[in-house]
Amino acid sequence: MKATADGGNATDTAPAGAAAALLAARQAVERASANLLGRQDVEGWWKGDLETNVTMDAEDLLLREFLGVRDEHTTRAAARFIRGEQGPEGAWATFYGGPGDVSATVEAYVALRLAGDAPDEEHMARAADWVRAHGGIAATRVFTRIWLALFGWWRWEDLPELPPELIYLPSWFPLNIYDFGCWARQTVVPLTVVSAKRPVHPGPFALDELHTDPAVPNPARPQAPATSWDGLFQRLDRALHVYRKVAVRPLRKAALRSCARWIIERQESDGCWGGIQPPAVYSVMALHLLGYDLDHPVLKAGLESLDRFAVWTDAAEKPAADTGAASDTGDTRDDGPVRMIEACQSPVWDTCLATIALVDAGVPADHPQLVKAADWMLAEQVLATGDWSVRRPGLTPGGWAFEFHNDNYPDTDDTAEVVLALRRVAHPDQARVDAAVERAVRWLAGMQSKNGAWGAFDADNTSALPNKLPFCDFGEVIDPPSADVTAHVVEMLAGEKLGDDPHARRGVAWLLAEQEAAGGWFGRWGVNYVYGTGSAVPALVAAGLPTSHPAIRRAVSWLESVQNEDGGWGEDLRSYPDPKWIARGDSTASQTGWALLALLAAGEHDSVAVERGVAWLARTQLPDGSWDEPQFTGTGFPWDFSINYHLYRMVFPLTALGRYLSATAGLTPAAGDGREV
Repeated sequence: MKATADGGNATDTAPAGAAAALLAARQAVERASANLLGRQDVEGWWKGDLETNVTMDAEDLLLREFLGVRDEHTTRAAARFIRGEQGPEGAWATFYGGPGDVSATVEAYVALRLAGDAPDEEHMARAADWVRAHGGIAATRVFTRIWLALFGWWRWEDLPELPPELIYLPSWFPLNIYDFGCWARQTVVPLTVVSAKRPVHPGPFALDELHTDPAVPNPARPQAPATSWDGLFQRLDRALHVYRKVAVRPLRKAALRSCARWIIERQESDGCWGGIQPPAVYSVMALHLLGYDLDHPVLKAGLESLDRFAVWTDAAEKPAADTGAASDTGDTRDDGPVRMIEACQSPVWDTCLATIALVDAGVPADHPQLVKAADWMLAEQVLATGDWSVRRPGLTPGGWAFEFHNDNYPDTDDTAEVVLALRRVAHPDQARVDAAVERAVRWLAGMQSKNGAWGAFDADNTSALPNKLPFCDFGEVIDPPSADVTAHVVEMLAGEKLGDDPHARRGVAWLLAEQEAAGGWFGRWGVNYVYGTGSAVPALVAAGLPTSHPAIRRAVSWLESVQNEDGGWGEDLRSYPDPKWIARGDSTASQTGWALLALLAAGEHDSVAVERGVAWLARTQLPDGSWDEPQFTGTGFPWDFSINYHLYRMVFPLTALGRYLSATAGLTPAAGDGREV
């Protein structure tokens, strides 16, 4: 009760706009909670589809062609998906609504040729025209040209050299394999085998139509100055090509055996490598080139694991309009099942975020489904030592990975969020939870980098040299600390009453130093400044910064300044290469959720910006309690590899709406003000 001006008492009431937002938020939370609870697997986990781009599908078909195991049913289903993703100009993009990408377009085109699409068909001719207009095959990334070299469509001699002897460089030596991020490391090692073997499985057709000049498929390019990094590494690559001709044969054979042993030692129990598709593809290829038959247990398990990355749907469930594609081949080949390849699967990440969302939305902490989710997460804790121990020897394991099976590469981000999720559940065996959390906190503290922040998979993985290699043009290949990961760890430490611990204080200091002048934080694993800011502000407040702190006020002002006219927030992936796109884009459910999480943590629950954001979420919610979000709001590599996490559109809006209701719990809608928003 509040005291009135005349000394009496009155029931707390909300202003008219707030009352409408409250009512709409309650209804939206009820629908979204029911929807999310209904998505849980019987084993206790949640997993949404992880959508990337058609290079996953194309390379899967190319691998099967190379190994001689491509079948017609799989090919047709994959081709239906690839055709449906083609844009109106004839190209394929790497994210919804994005510009055409020459590498993705070449790979998609080749996959469709394998599926039987003729080069003179309208959609194929448009694609070839677009490729030639954008530089032809010569303009593609190295990875694309490696795939083409496997079939004789590109010369191995015209690719960067990657010697397997790299496996012998000690961890203190520049450009050793542990200087690469774990995802790149798992790809580079098998590719050294492929590079050494230079196999050619002659393709069943030519690709002259994809060259600007078939007589000169690889036009000469001027070398960069020798005094530049690019020039230095171009000359190093030339030297490595010479080394290939004079390499000591016994040393080369020993290096190949060492690479094979390294690869096999890192195969997971489900047959995959690191829980992600690209290293699995190249590991299978490398081992097969080293003489492993396809029925060998290692390769058999590897190929079976690749099938588990496939998402099969009926064509009617994923029409072109839902994918951002504007093309329609009008082809009867489009009838039948559609097969999309996930680059990775995210059950641990999705489960901890779903648990947080549901509890924050008011689902009882002892709800049986939440207890089951906690049990599943507890069983997934990684208690084995992985590659992270190269830089942190002696550190006791205790993290969580992103995927179903990935004991070699737990990550700090998942670990922090799982702890936050476990602490929200009223688990009947609290001692078991406490023991798991204690292990996780100890591991996370040990994984802090020297600068006070956290990277995702390794500590102090900051050497800039791997990014300079001619081979590494496929995206981020190192794992430096990021604001979003650091924020999640700091928030977890604060939740464990460790906000004054030196690890947390150093993390806070790093975050404050990383805030940009406008008020936002760069987002490494989500798009982009909206994600970084939505992660940093709640963490800083949880760690003890007052909401009046200048850093918090700058963040609030920035978020308010970039709110869209419709009340939501959105940021396009083009904000990574082009600052003009920062915080610009169509409003999305997940990004609106991130912005609201920051504003609510900053004490802005009664602000106009928050009310408008809540109203946008309520207004755009679908009847089944979900939200539509074709936009890609996640990243693997900023700009170079983008992700649409299909569960983001549920967990982040629900978390934000739940926290909004908690922050406004003392208010009730004003009498007679129950109108819809």
